Amino acid sequence: MRAPTGVQFVLSKSTPHGEAVAVITEVAASLRVLSIGGIDLTEPYAEHAVPPFGDGIVLVPWPNRVEDGLWIHEGSAQVLDITEPAMHNALHGLLRDRPYSVVERTPDAVTLAATVHPTRGYSFMLDTTVRYELVDDGIRVTHGVVNVGEKSAPYAVGTHPFLRLGNVPTYELTLAVAAGTRFETDARLNPIRESSVDGTGYDLRAGRLVADLDLDDAFGGVTSVDGVSHHRLTAPDGRFVELWQESDFAYVQVFTTRIFPKDGGLGTAIAVEPMTAPPNAFNSGQGLRWLEPGESWSGSWGIRYSGSNEGE
Repeated sequence: MRAPTGVQFVLSKSTPHGEAVAVITEVAASLRVLSIGGIDLTEPYAEHAVPPFGDGIVLVPWPNRVEDGLWIHEGSAQVLDITEPAMHNALHGLLRDRPYSVVERTPDAVTLAATVHPTRGYSFMLDTTVRYELVDDGIRVTHGVVNVGEKSAPYAVGTHPFLRLGNVPTYELTLAVAAGTRFETDARLNPIRESSVDGTGYDLRAGRLVADLDLDDAFGGVTSVDGVSHHRLTAPDGRFVELWQESDFAYVQVFTTRIFPKDGGLGTAIAVEPMTAPPNAFNSGQGLRWLEPGESWSGSWGIRYSGSNEGE
């Protein structure tokens, strides 16, 4: 039987940590598996399954939510399909269940492409790419886009990886997020204001135990060193997995769940999601990139592993 996520692109690379393996899917270009030296760095899902909770999928031309699927362009209401009925929002863009085609493939890398065609609420055309490349300590992911339409087009991108550190129970990991603000939300998880995390339980910069967290929150004020920010999950033995993102990815969503399908049952999982714009950016304009006809953009993020006795 064919996998519901289409063709499975298996990547491998010899590294100082052992063999690195990634599996990328045709549908949604999701990161289905990432391991290094036999240690899972993301939550894998079965080949016969659809991505649980959007595990690993690419979110374009907007990540997160557009409130009521409604936004205004040049004075006219644009109405997107409602893809989160319970909250009455348009969720995670237009390619979350669309197939990608192969542009280039090597044993340790693959570049996939998909076009965003004009549709209800989004009358623009974009050619998008995503490149997954295994590196010595994990994976590097690069997103690209070209406006192939005839008018300026709004664009943002994000992804939905769930991080893991091998067999260490996720609730025993400590999460540190390099972010100084949080987007407060209404009951439908749409932002109502951006506020400082100083003095609140949402200040994750020094690290908090995942067992103590209950999050579905977007963060801004992301701090970086040399143009790169780092968000880290650390095990009690000092090993860590971290998500890094370049400065154009100026926002990050953190989502925790206790009912993620894993290891034959349900358990705690945590998504750390790099985004170039926060929720509802089509309305706020915050972080939203407007691409002129023919204009292109690219940006990268990645996942890195470090053992307990290694330098940072």
